[in-house]
Amino acid sequence: MPRADTRDYLWIAVGDIHDDPACFHKIPELAQADGIIVTGDLTITGGVKQAEMVMDALRSHKIPVWAQIGNMDRPEVDAWLSEKGWNLHTFVRELTPDTVMFGVGASTFTPFGTPSEYPESAFATWLESSWRQARRYRHTVLVSHNPPKDTACDVIPGNIHVGSTAVREFLEEAQPDICLCGHIHEARAIDRIGRTLVVNPGALIAGGYVLLRSNDGQLSAELRLLDV
Repeated sequence: MPRADTRDYLWIAVGDIHDDPACFHKIPELAQADGIIVTGDLTITGGVKQAEMVMDALRSHKIPVWAQIGNMDRPEVDAWLSEKGWNLHTFVRELTPDTVMFGVGASTFTPFGTPSEYPESAFATWLESSWRQARRYRHTVLVSHNPPKDTACDVIPGNIHVGSTAVREFLEEAQPDICLCGHIHEARAIDRIGRTLVVNPGALIAGGYVLLRSNDGQLSAELRLLDV
């Protein structure tokens, strides 16, 4: 197992940016952050050009940025993020010597036919593959654009749960420390599945973000809201 690290770290997680990163600079903790995590949906059915505009805005703060596609981003964005070395989708990224995050972007099928939708079986395969590497670390963070099913983080009007069963089943079995998710804008919330803290900040344009911290080697996540 990688060695423990007692230095304090702070990362800012956002999602569902949809071509509009303008309010990101208002986040008061930005000056102290060690990195930025994007859970998905950089664009609105956009390709590399639109994704590059968003990433340029985030990377202007001169700290590492890791991102992945959501269902609204075209598949070419996934390849572009990989080429740049910024991709989270199906990647395992070390945050500290004893903490990793691993990502699964895109979404399960929606009624809207968005650009990056896949069956539950694909998510189960991606999660299993990444977990084989991530599980060696003391602390783990799953970054999933899809929220897990049947939580406060996947509810749409009518009290209908539309999250991923594959993500839910994975969390129940693997129990990473934290799951950062998105996709369902109106389900800004914190919930738990066993020991896993599940956090959906909602859309960035509505001011939602997460402070992910490692203090004395212990992980925590806090939901925050900008006055926009």
